[in-house]
Amino acid sequence: MPSDQRSQREVARLKTPVNERDHVQGSASAQVTLVEYGDYECPYCRAAVPIVQELQRVLGNQLRYAFRHLPLTKVHPHAQHAAEAAEAAGAQGKFFEMHASLFEHQDALADADLVRYGSELGLDPGRLQRELDGHVHAGRVRDDLRDGLASGVRGTPTFYLDEFRYDGLVGVRQLLAAIRGSHPDLAAASEEAGTGQRPIPRVVKQRSPLPPSRR
Repeated sequence: MPSDQRSQREVARLKTPVNERDHVQGSASAQVTLVEYGDYECPYCRAAVPIVQELQRVLGNQLRYAFRHLPLTKVHPHAQHAAEAAEAAGAQGKFFEMHASLFEHQDALADADLVRYGSELGLDPGRLQRELDGHVHAGRVRDDLRDGLASGVRGTPTFYLDEFRYDGLVGVRQLLAAIRGSHPDLAAASEEAGTGQRPIPRVVKQRSPLPPSRR
């Protein structure tokens, strides 16, 4: 690898590797780890949902996926509470179920909607409301945001492959090519993967209004 590319990869490295604190789908022994920093009100993050799902389908138990919060509150007024609602659902054992509901209903993320989605998932709605009102999970969301900024996140969604920021087009074929490039021994995936999915814009197209990280 050329030295300039190597330096870029060193700068754009995930500050905090995936650990037991993360919300994860897939085995800890998976060959590939994909981390997403996202915002539940970001349309590009919503567009990335089927892309992640297709990668999971194609790679199966070879892929571990983790989602971390990076609510862009200056442009998405409901993003912070949506992230807190996901964490509240996680405290009741249903993080990814709420995660899916929030993206499915991205145009309706008022507090009453968040509580309703939780109730539909079988969560305790009173507890969910109390935790939203008290911002019980705000610190957890803030920790993800700080880690993201320190790791070089520039917008949403931002993906990391095996701890290094991925700066290419966010599409199934493009991500699979990057994964195969770093894991040449990975079991062959279907050549038809991603034929129905169009890449979404690069993360730099939607710049974060948050201050740059200080490293």
